[in-house]
Amino acid sequence: MATSNDIKNGTVLKIDGQLWSIIEFQHVKPGKGGAFVRTKMRNVVSGKVVDKTYNAGAKIETATVDRRDYQYLYLDGGDFVFMDLEDYDQITVAKETVGEAANFMLENQNVVIAMHEGAPLYVELPASVILEITYTEPGLQGDRSSAGTKPATLETGYEIQVPLFVEQGTKVKVDTREGNYLGRVSE
Repeated sequence: MATSNDIKNGTVLKIDGQLWSIIEFQHVKPGKGGAFVRTKMRNVVSGKVVDKTYNAGAKIETATVDRRDYQYLYLDGGDFVFMDLEDYDQITVAKETVGEAANFMLENQNVVIAMHEGAPLYVELPASVILEITYTEPGLQGDRSSAGTKPATLETGYEIQVPLFVEQGTKVKVDTREGNYLGRVSE
């Protein structure tokens, strides 16, 4: 058991049998009354974000979450197969657990998988990845301004919006959190 004074970003709490990861926290000491800790936390499984306030020194239950490096190997039916980079053991992770990360993962890409009591909780990608545009409509002559965008399909099959000047076969940097185009990448 820990207390609310031990809360830090990334701490995982066990509340009513569910796991919640701390996104933000703030220790508040008002002029009157007792100190408290204001937190914003995300449900590890569903992704729901809630605000919760704890009195200073309140008892909280923390969960042990093991974050390890894995390499994405291949898609097996609807499940994803990863290899542990330390001991080369392979694990299978359900599509629901991988979630939105599947839109930006290529085979042999390194990821971090958070595990709790041997069960995978979520897959964490780098902040941005480099992917190739496999299909997009050609831009019209004179459309070289930065004002317009058009849809483009990435090599993973996910569709993003790119500026009009981006062509098929171009490698682009993509934000894995929002799914936004960040820029072209020169070879």
